[in-house]
Amino acid sequence: MKQYSLQEIRNVGLVGHGSSGKTSVAEAILYTSGATDRLGKVGDTSSIMDYDPDEQKRGHTISASLAFCEWNKHKINILDTPGDNNFIADTPACIRVMDGAVIVIGADDGVQFFTEKAWQWSDEQNLARIVFVNKLDHDRANLPSILEAIKRKFKKTPVLLQMPVGNGESFSGIVDLVDHKYFSYEKGGEGKGKAGEIPGDLLDSVENSRAELTEAVAEVDDELIELYLEKGELSDEEFHAGLRNGIREGKLIPVLCGSGTQNMGIDLLLAAIAEYLPSPDLRPPVKGKLVKDGSEASRSSDPKEPLSALVFKTVADPYAGKLTLFRVFSGAVKADSSVYNASQESSERVGQLYLLQGKKQIPVTEVSAGDIGAVAKLKLTTTGETLSDQGSAIVFNGIQFPVPVLSQAILPKTRADEEKISNALHRIVEEDPTLKVERNAQTNQLLVSGMGQVHLDVVIERLKKRFGVEVDVKPPKVPYRETIRGRTKVQGKYKKQTGGRGQFGDTWLEISPVQKGGGFVFENKIVGGAIPKTYIPAVEKGIHEAMAHGVIAHYPMVDVKVALYDGSYHDVDSSEMAFKIAGSLGFKKGVLDCKPILLEPIMMMDVIIPGEHVGDVMGDLNSRRGKIQGIDADDDVQTIRVHVPMAEILNYAADLRSLTSGRGMFVVEFDHYDDVPDHLAKKIIEEANREHEKAKES
Repeated sequence: MKQYSLQEIRNVGLVGHGSSGKTSVAEAILYTSGATDRLGKVGDTSSIMDYDPDEQKRGHTISASLAFCEWNKHKINILDTPGDNNFIADTPACIRVMDGAVIVIGADDGVQFFTEKAWQWSDEQNLARIVFVNKLDHDRANLPSILEAIKRKFKKTPVLLQMPVGNGESFSGIVDLVDHKYFSYEKGGEGKGKAGEIPGDLLDSVENSRAELTEAVAEVDDELIELYLEKGELSDEEFHAGLRNGIREGKLIPVLCGSGTQNMGIDLLLAAIAEYLPSPDLRPPVKGKLVKDGSEASRSSDPKEPLSALVFKTVADPYAGKLTLFRVFSGAVKADSSVYNASQESSERVGQLYLLQGKKQIPVTEVSAGDIGAVAKLKLTTTGETLSDQGSAIVFNGIQFPVPVLSQAILPKTRADEEKISNALHRIVEEDPTLKVERNAQTNQLLVSGMGQVHLDVVIERLKKRFGVEVDVKPPKVPYRETIRGRTKVQGKYKKQTGGRGQFGDTWLEISPVQKGGGFVFENKIVGGAIPKTYIPAVEKGIHEAMAHGVIAHYPMVDVKVALYDGSYHDVDSSEMAFKIAGSLGFKKGVLDCKPILLEPIMMMDVIIPGEHVGDVMGDLNSRRGKIQGIDADDDVQTIRVHVPMAEILNYAADLRSLTSGRGMFVVEFDHYDDVPDHLAKKIIEEANREHEKAKES
């Protein structure tokens, strides 16, 4: 394998909204550069990047993939990221290890929600960017509107480096404004533009666009603007240096254009990546904390510095085992060696190292600073963790993944499935950090939470295809609770004579509510030995067990105080068991006189949507008994903060997608419990009691 210097490496991600054509662009890059011998198509087995059967079936990227190629003596690592909100997890992880981003925008649909999200994540990492307007062969292609949207949404003035010749079906070539050249393309061809004369009818437009570009480049630097104002132009050397520095510093947003599926303009995109996006050594040092004392430290892209690498993705394979993808920021990872997992403070044995070409693994002996590689079968290491030298161990900040928004209960179909499901889910969660698996203690359901319905559908399919586990899927049960609003005094008495030693326990209880979140409070007010001290804990235990199942709908009771203030006992027949039962009976009887009510979980939800959808979304939230807490406006994006009952948003991900044409997203977390309205409580209680009776019969 050829060795590349730091200056010759480019770590580049293709990011943007789903269906903008990122994978088609990646396939065209690999083909045009000679890394593959045919142009891969999305949705079939020819695709290098979308190699997973689920991706081929669905026709879009589910999981980020990695490949590399060579162009103009540069090694370009390509990260093809998902753009669908169901599978967005890999995108922020990949952005952490990029040195530059290609923002792919479909000329048909323009700047969409996850274009904006990818831009925001790129801002957070201070990435240099190139905008590639794809699908110029589409009949709805509209480049001017996209340039206007970029300027409006990102508060950056885009600069055209190219002008398309033709539009839609007539798209046939590109004028390179930088070098003042025209390239014509054969649709679906080899991808190498054929140089020729600029069409005469475009000369005036080309001159005007070139002048605008030169002016934008001059404004990047004080010295350049002085030269430009003084001479009225820039030399080629001044122009190219200003353009390169402006892009790398994020002061210029260059716009290129073409078509991934038709392999047009891809050679010019490759040239721009190599020329304008930064090499690893031009990026700022990566900050972290030293394990030994927690002090801040940083690592530069230098093979001679101590090893530091960030794990940004894990691939789970039931046959080949776990494949760990990492970016080396300093030092080098060598095959058949040991590395230190600084996040877990433990050593890992490294076997064979690989470079990845989609699913193809190319063995190498070393992955050095600035490069991206993979290693199989690490035992402990997971996504977001730091690998380093033990002697100078450093931990980088972990990766912030989106929070799951939709949950489903899954039930293994057979005993064999039940035995395999835990390991299978563990392997899938290793691969997908946005997936959450937990056993709900109250409902006893095994819950799988993800980014949306399609996300969870894919998880269920993978359980079956990869691990041979079949499950039934049900909506999650809402974990209602019960409490009281009144108070009472009640006797709980248990007396049983069976001929021989009997059972006797007699308690007097005072039951009252406590403030929200108060839980269960037990108070012993027995004086004068009315009940021996040895039986008091049994009374409390009996009450506690009775609270676990409630009295009106068999949901757990909360925020109740019980004071044991009197009672009696029998020298022979009393026992801990008798007093436990007496306490339970008294509590169940007394609660019915304390105005028992049903409580429901209330969630705090932030709904992030384009401004034009605010009315529809707020109306929908109000219909779900939501209580708006506030609205934050950020340009044309609005964030609605709302309290809403969990029962009303079990399928909100799909509903919001429908309301906003896929441009909305939300984050949700539990906030508090509140009273269920009477008209709804009656139905819930009836249904709960029916299920309880059915369970008793079975």
